[in-house]
Amino acid sequence: MGWIELLKPVAAMIAFDTLFAVMTVLVKKALDGGLNPVVLIALRQLVGAAFLAPIAYFKERNARPRFTKEIFAYLFMSALLGALFAQYLFFLGLSYTTATLAATVSNMTPIFTFLIAVPLRSETVDVRSKAGLAKIAGTLASVSGAILLSLYKGAALTHTASSTQEHAGNGTTGSSGSKGRWLLGSALLLLNCITFSLWMLLQGKLTKKYPAVISSTAFMALISSLQAGALAVTTQRHLSVWLLRGSIQIATVLFAGVGVSGIGYVLMTWCIEKRGPVFTAGFLPLIQIIAGVLDLLVLHEQLYVGSVVGAALVIGGLYLLLWGKSKEASSAAILSEKGLEEDKETQENL
Repeated sequence: MGWIELLKPVAAMIAFDTLFAVMTVLVKKALDGGLNPVVLIALRQLVGAAFLAPIAYFKERNARPRFTKEIFAYLFMSALLGALFAQYLFFLGLSYTTATLAATVSNMTPIFTFLIAVPLRSETVDVRSKAGLAKIAGTLASVSGAILLSLYKGAALTHTASSTQEHAGNGTTGSSGSKGRWLLGSALLLLNCITFSLWMLLQGKLTKKYPAVISSTAFMALISSLQAGALAVTTQRHLSVWLLRGSIQIATVLFAGVGVSGIGYVLMTWCIEKRGPVFTAGFLPLIQIIAGVLDLLVLHEQLYVGSVVGAALVIGGLYLLLWGKSKEASSAAILSEKGLEEDKETQENL
């Protein structure tokens, strides 16, 4: 495998991270402006489906596998987990916190993916090896960082006009109401990570059964749009919630639909197919860096000590986990080469 082939998944995930970070900042502004999160999901997924449908039809019409009841069941659950539940939890958590915290907590996705994969036996841990110990230590560090992010803010490291109103100088948050919203938002973001981890593992199975990546993403976007639309109709009594107000809300729906639900999810699904869910999830911390810069420059949100320390623990733990994964992969490759050489020698002797 050449360098270009090795770098393609890396480039795909960097592109996805950039798209997702920009969307996070846009969504934060749109939600603060009154856009309903379920309506946002329904509209962005509909835009994504409309964008991908003609591309999927012309590009994969001769390579698309037969559409069976089993495939539909996988796509329905994929839409429910990855598009409806995960996005709703993320948007709701984002509305209670900041874009930086939302991106930081998203770094827990590889950890939850690993923790869920172990009991499902799609991931192994050897406590006698350095790689196994690194994966355990990385998991513990990341979980500790997530707890710190949820429970502690600390002093503000940046100062805006709203900093003195929000932060009174104590160790946590400026008021009990603010603290309650921060805790609720953090809990929702953690639930989003768990749901998204389940989705990534499900996508790993779906891509093996239905490898037409663009078509599967288009179907998922369409199904999730119908799911979100049904939820919005049953929970929202006023048709006015479907009206987009202002250029920010319109831009958010279009960018989230085309950029993330369309292009972004195709890139991520393709990367899961090529390199697996844990490798793919390992690039999510880049979202935090991009979103953090945009958060400060565009939204003028506060940056807190707790967020910095918690993020350092989460990212450090994540890369301990990924280092352990890479060591195991290297060891497996060496053992495989030795096995092939031994088989070749045996055949030559015969």
